[in-house]
Amino acid sequence: MPGIDQVLSQAMGIPGVLGADLIDWTSGLTLGTAGRAPHADHEATAADTADVVQAVARNATFDTAGTTGPPLEDIIITTAGGYHLIRFVDTAFDSQTYLYLWLDRAQANLAVARLRLRDLAAGLVSG
Repeated sequence: MPGIDQVLSQAMGIPGVLGADLIDWTSGLTLGTAGRAPHADHEATAADTADVVQAVARNATFDTAGTTGPPLEDIIITTAGGYHLIRFVDTAFDSQTYLYLWLDRAQANLAVARLRLRDLAAGLVSG
């Protein structure tokens, strides 16, 4: 099982990635960082994205009760110059962490980034 630093290093190899973080969404704290962050501040990015994740997680519109699999998989936010990709880390216990990627819109392929991030999240918790 790869460690946090190894997973973030692999995430930085995804085409167009500017920065990557592993974040606890209950506290908004980073568990690991790599590369750059919007406004050059990984801690502010963690807190801001945790606010978004908390809003989505408690919103009944996105409730998937009664379905199989994790309740939430991804959140994708697009801006004029970039993509912000949040991937929930699904574990056997009640994990409240996610991987966050900041991507350059001109260089990244959102579909490829999403698939690679899914695999990295799975590798983070598999044995």
